[in-house]
Amino acid sequence: MTASEVSAPAFAQLLRPADVSGAVRREIAACWASVANGGGAVIPSGCPLPPLTPADVEPALDRIADDLHPARSRLLVATLDGALAGWLLLRREAHPLEAHCGVVNHVQTHVRLRGRGVGAALMHRVRVVAREEMQLERLKLSARSGLGLEDFYRKAGWTEVGRWPGALRLAPGDDRDDVLMSLAL
Repeated sequence: MTASEVSAPAFAQLLRPADVSGAVRREIAACWASVANGGGAVIPSGCPLPPLTPADVEPALDRIADDLHPARSRLLVATLDGALAGWLLLRREAHPLEAHCGVVNHVQTHVRLRGRGVGAALMHRVRVVAREEMQLERLKLSARSGLGLEDFYRKAGWTEVGRWPGALRLAPGDDRDDVLMSLAL
């Protein structure tokens, strides 16, 4: 099989804390650190700025795993040939006025698999899960400007609805916009 003949990823949903086994945690933490170190915009709160190790992101991953529940928070993982290829977090807004909306966070494709359609497949799959399984009507996310993420999300059907100018400071003199995106389901 050539690089252009990549099989479609398989998907799984992790719905409860017990679903995130030790092996899955290690794979997600390694992916997360690799993506952050590769310039990705997924630096968890409470972590130092890159370079990161998997141990640096484990507390954030533990918080995500501890909050999993089928009605309000799910991890969607993509695998290729049994290995983690990418993942994201889908969660329902907690406030009753926003309970029809979901938030997509931590969209990641393993660095070694970028450009092979894993991210696009995750974005397609999350809209199906959100609409059909969680009965959500709208999704939202925010993305760091300067990485081309706006174009990626636009190609997946998302609309930019606003920006927080200079809201993200990567380093002194390197401020980026926080781009707000929405997708009607």
